[in-house]
Amino acid sequence: MTDFRLERWDERAPELQRRANTPQMQSFLAGVEPEEALAARHRRILAGIADGTTEMFLIVVDEAGPVGSVGYWEKEWRGEIVYELGWKVLPEFQGRGLAGRALARTVAHAAGQDRIRWGHAFPRVDNAASNALCRRTGFELLGEVDFEFPKGNPLRCHDWRRDLTTAITAAAG
Repeated sequence: MTDFRLERWDERAPELQRRANTPQMQSFLAGVEPEEALAARHRRILAGIADGTTEMFLIVVDEAGPVGSVGYWEKEWRGEIVYELGWKVLPEFQGRGLAGRALARTVAHAAGQDRIRWGHAFPRVDNAASNALCRRTGFELLGEVDFEFPKGNPLRCHDWRRDLTTAITAAAG
């Protein structure tokens, strides 16, 4: 199992985003994005961190630097504010348990904010790895939902939900 640490999103993130902006990594999203879309996302994340609505981390492996990211942000979902969680790990670092352990730490971090009860993840229905990760990290499958990401690109996703109040209990116990 590869050792790693979570570090706050910073100016190393755009290079990680470029490395992850490949057909393989983007196959369950909207495909490869233009540089301006990556830059705009970086600015949105920094703004969300500054205003307290977003928390994003780099998954850092000592010998390689940032090899992925994980985080959560406020989202209005079905009439309430929830945290949406998302993650990515570069292909050469997949299969080492990094995503699961990073997601578990991030869920505990979100729970520790003690502000929002529910965390949700929305992997595409055909993204077997991310759906399995949700199941392994204690999320409950609520069903299928339609999304557009980005606008105009329809995605059929699973709605996975995690009660952050039980995540606090699990992290403490």
